[in-house]
Amino acid sequence: MAETAQRSMEVEKPTTSNQEEVGVMDSREPHGEKDWINISHEAQLATQAEHAMGLMAAFRAYPKAIRWSIFVSLACIMEGYDTAFIGSLYAEPTFQRDFGVLYQGGYQITAAWQTALSLSSSIGIIIGILMNGYLAERFGMKRTMLVSYVAITALTFILVFAQSLPVILVGQILCGIPWGIFNTTAPSYASEVCPVALRGYLTTFINLTWIIGQLISAGVLRGVQGMSNRWAYDIPFAIQWVWPVPLFIGMFFCPETPWWLLRKDRLEDAERSLKRLSDSSSEDIKNTLAMMIHTDHLESKIESGSYLDCFRGVDRRRTEIAFCTWGIQILSGLPLQSYNTYFFEQAGLSTEKSFDMSIAYYVIGFCGTILSWFLITWFGRRWIFISGLILMTLVMFIIGFVSLAPSSNLNAEWAEASLLVVWVFLYDITVGPLAFCIVSEVSATRLRGKTIAIGRNSFYLWNIVFSVAAPYMLNPTEDDWKGKCGFLFGGTALLSTIWAYFRLPELKGRTYEELDVLFRKRVPAKDFANYKVDPYDPETVREVLGSKEE
Repeated sequence: MAETAQRSMEVEKPTTSNQEEVGVMDSREPHGEKDWINISHEAQLATQAEHAMGLMAAFRAYPKAIRWSIFVSLACIMEGYDTAFIGSLYAEPTFQRDFGVLYQGGYQITAAWQTALSLSSSIGIIIGILMNGYLAERFGMKRTMLVSYVAITALTFILVFAQSLPVILVGQILCGIPWGIFNTTAPSYASEVCPVALRGYLTTFINLTWIIGQLISAGVLRGVQGMSNRWAYDIPFAIQWVWPVPLFIGMFFCPETPWWLLRKDRLEDAERSLKRLSDSSSEDIKNTLAMMIHTDHLESKIESGSYLDCFRGVDRRRTEIAFCTWGIQILSGLPLQSYNTYFFEQAGLSTEKSFDMSIAYYVIGFCGTILSWFLITWFGRRWIFISGLILMTLVMFIIGFVSLAPSSNLNAEWAEASLLVVWVFLYDITVGPLAFCIVSEVSATRLRGKTIAIGRNSFYLWNIVFSVAAPYMLNPTEDDWKGKCGFLFGGTALLSTIWAYFRLPELKGRTYEELDVLFRKRVPAKDFANYKVDPYDPETVREVLGSKEE
């Protein structure tokens, strides 16, 4: 392995004048004991090795980073579970009977309460996401996650023993806070512990954890069908106790992200963390640490790491990309996924068939995310994202037109349900997983946690908008749009496609320092893929540092 890494580093020798760069970078700060000439040289070797490293070589060199990234991401199963569970709970007969109102011989949860419950977790998650932007940077990922696991274990008691909708509402808001922390920790950790070759796979894996949670939710709700007492919905709530305890125990042994340790000037701890995450040679790890120091030093001259920095200069563009990319997940039609069982039921399918369809729905989404890993191997993020949006826009409009058929047309009902399954496949092979990848890569390392927080909150802000609207659009006691919702989401998906074409750059295969330079040079989105950049060229460094004033 060491020989492979050494050969990859010998692909190209550094060509820039490191002596000139010393004039740009103050050798006394932030790591005065280091020789910046050697750091720059080692950083260049690490950059060349990252570009030369293939996928299989990365798997062999970073098996521990892969395992720990997957482990941290497993916390997102809880949020995926709850998101699907609450939306599907409205179609659960016992829950409808205990908390709903009489409607045409049956029971329905009123649109107002559907809206309130759907909003509740989003409100808590927004709070948790914003808190994590501060807590993770102040205390580190590890301590923040440990406290969050304790919190979610305690707060789940509220949901399990709730006797009324207001208590469930409060429980959802409070549980949302640790869910928000899990939500933003996973992509940040995945992007900081793995090399360029693995970034796309480990960040998109987070989408898979969501689907696993949703699939478990659908299976549990299908399993409690036929129960006539409150266990029909208490068991699904109680299932949420399964994850925190084992994840809490495992987190004690999880290495802290080396980028956070570096920002805290704990160089020895950062190096130890790299050794725990990689099977690379000591020389490779030394070079990787030098690349991190070089990148962090350059960024420290430009931004302090505050939330305000996310909206200043060229970082405003990076924040826009994060904000819009995750928002597009909602605008492309995702709210219908949260209500898929209810949507199927309102479209005319029986309760049992609706739950069966929702299970198939999530299985197909699972397969779609797996297939997305093959796409990101051969294609860029930008191409996959835009292609997926185009296809999803078409499917949404088709759903809208099919819904115009008479309600007596059973084939039309099945067609609507089937098209929604096609949509989720397209979503989970393109926009769903790629959003996690794009947002994790687009920010400056010093602003990553906060940029991810802002971007992820766009998802929940739009989710709040449609959580208010969707129950009224779907509920038969209100507007009863059913499949006509496809026209609305077809339109928003079309607008999202236009934005992505003009504003979304290609990030694949770039180190974080190269991305810093590309954004500082204000390279147009369409030119990112082929633009040649050398972050170690003295003139480039001067240009980047000079852009701070712009």
